[in-house]
Amino acid sequence: MKRREFLKTTAATLSLALTRNDTVVGSDSQSWAAEVCHYLESLRRPDGGYAWSDQPLSHLTPSYAVVGCYHLLEQEPPNKDALVEFLRTHHPFQIKKLERPLKVFEFQQIQSLLWLGQDVSSFRERIGEWTKPAEYPKYYERDGYPVLQMEAMAVLCRSLIGLPIDRIESEFIEYFHVRQRSSGSFNNTPADDGGDGHVMNTWWSIQALEALNEENDNPNGTIEWIRRCQRPGGGFTYQPEPSFAGIEDVTYTWAAVRALKHLSADPAQRQACVNSLRSLWNPDGGFSARPSWPSNPVATYRALDALKALDAFDLPSSFRTIKTKKPSLPKDLEVFTAQIEAGGSGSCVEAVELARALRIHLWGAKNSPSGWIEHAQRLADNRGVPVTFFKANEEYGTFVHVPGLGTYSHTSDIAAPAGVDCGSPLPRNEPVSWEEFRRRRLQPLQLAGGRLIWQFGENEELTRLYLDDSLQRGGYAAISTFHFGNPDFTNSEPFLKQYWQQIPFIALQDAHGKESWWWAERLTGFRTLFLAAKPTWSAWIKALQNNWVVAVRHDKISKDQTWMHGGSPEVVDFVREREEQWRWWDHPSINLPLVSLVAVTPEDRWEAARPDQGVTFRLRCRWDCTTQGLPKVQRVELLELKIDGQEVKPTLVAPKARWGAYQDHYYSYHIAQPSAGRHAAKATFRVLEDRVESSHTIEFIV
Repeated sequence: MKRREFLKTTAATLSLALTRNDTVVGSDSQSWAAEVCHYLESLRRPDGGYAWSDQPLSHLTPSYAVVGCYHLLEQEPPNKDALVEFLRTHHPFQIKKLERPLKVFEFQQIQSLLWLGQDVSSFRERIGEWTKPAEYPKYYERDGYPVLQMEAMAVLCRSLIGLPIDRIESEFIEYFHVRQRSSGSFNNTPADDGGDGHVMNTWWSIQALEALNEENDNPNGTIEWIRRCQRPGGGFTYQPEPSFAGIEDVTYTWAAVRALKHLSADPAQRQACVNSLRSLWNPDGGFSARPSWPSNPVATYRALDALKALDAFDLPSSFRTIKTKKPSLPKDLEVFTAQIEAGGSGSCVEAVELARALRIHLWGAKNSPSGWIEHAQRLADNRGVPVTFFKANEEYGTFVHVPGLGTYSHTSDIAAPAGVDCGSPLPRNEPVSWEEFRRRRLQPLQLAGGRLIWQFGENEELTRLYLDDSLQRGGYAAISTFHFGNPDFTNSEPFLKQYWQQIPFIALQDAHGKESWWWAERLTGFRTLFLAAKPTWSAWIKALQNNWVVAVRHDKISKDQTWMHGGSPEVVDFVREREEQWRWWDHPSINLPLVSLVAVTPEDRWEAARPDQGVTFRLRCRWDCTTQGLPKVQRVELLELKIDGQEVKPTLVAPKARWGAYQDHYYSYHIAQPSAGRHAAKATFRVLEDRVESSHTIEFIV
């Protein structure tokens, strides 16, 4: 959907909502409640749910938050039947089921439906399967500790739908009790792991223990600990003396206020807390997570919920946030394409030709062997292909330990210019502290002009700390959204949307397999766009600093719709208005090659079928491939190969793994002693789907 069409549709939906009789926005159109409802209805979409403000499609999490707001306002949302249907049918995993259940989504479905007076018995079978704390993969968290928030949601879901607790009681009771610190707080790891509590995990645990009919071992300690999380500004941070990222946030304030209310207590500085929450109210009627940030439906629900718990459920107009106008974009900007963690091994020729065909300006080569990037760049320069190759590595086995929260991998995805010493990966499977990681890995990376990228993390409480510290001291320069294994991380980790306009959103290829050719399907699925005068590394860094970056997906997974996550609306508008410059689908000059034909010589170090002497012609046809970069379904077949006008019979090379999948698939024809001079090779092939025949010719000089 074009942005202007998106805005027109949204405006029409909002206009309809505000004139319907069943929409209660208050008799005084200027009342604060009416303004909040006006904001909420700006998020309503034709699919029946509610969306993030920059998205045309609804999502469960903002829909849950909006229903929660209407519940607090004692109003019934417009078009309730469509909303109920959306809540029942739009679990985020409808896009793609992931490895583990993320139980917060079932909680959001059930709680939203209960707020709307709906029957939730259909969830009983699914929730009934959660009888004990989950086992978490040690590949992601070294000790296998499950995410506390998700385990609390398993218990709360069971309570909400009225399932008995007798079969789950003992294991869950032990799980939460061993995670209570002597201070009365709770956190993700057992108390003997060390580290203080976290205000969010404390609130989740308090609710879970109550649902289990279990007493808090130290309620007075919990109250005093939470009170000490309050900051001078009146809001709360996540623990009293945080070692890093000790910022005020509406979620921390909400968790603290609700937990204190549950324990029949108030913040030590109650009025300062009220004032802090009111200061988050924006001119559009919504609330932000922090002052001057954009409104967010989750922040709006949590701010209202906290204000109600504080018996301060009103919003004097004197607390309205005044927004500063952002400077306009420079006039000399254009839209360029980057692929981050694309293929970095195998054929350099194919990588260069894919960059040419798909108009990729910056190619981040993942985990390349020494010399590969430099060789690919020389080929590109010699062939006149305007692409710059750079390092974009996933440093496997890097574990960072934060006491109380866990020891997680997937913390070190780096990008750096070619030919620089950006430091070495940390030793595999040897955990380091966050400060040690910053000193030993982040610092040399930044000194070399490189940047750190956040890939994924299901532990929301920990991820927030990393990203907040990055805002304060520098760190993660971009957040991954579209990905080869997860269609959209903001779909399965919606808390990331809090950082919209604060940290750039990018697409992360995270290429697997040995050959770029077998990864080409993903290269045509999602990419990162950035604004610059020229597509240089320094311009890319400037785009990240200014958040002139937009992640785009358009493929079978998005059902041939265009999904976008970007910086400010102005940046997204700029990109949309210049779609002809970058659109890779249905574009006359941006096409995925149907075959690759390469003349391989003994000097071509990274090419398959490299001969000891002479020249070998290697031809690969287009296939659909697995997520691990292996050929799966053939789409193009070779009909004929001619060398200097003479037909030859190439040999098929198609090695298979033990489980049967092709490891590679190409045709090879070798000439041991080619004559000196210019030669030509021509392949004739056929697309299997429509039976259309074509040919491709290359020239080479011996």
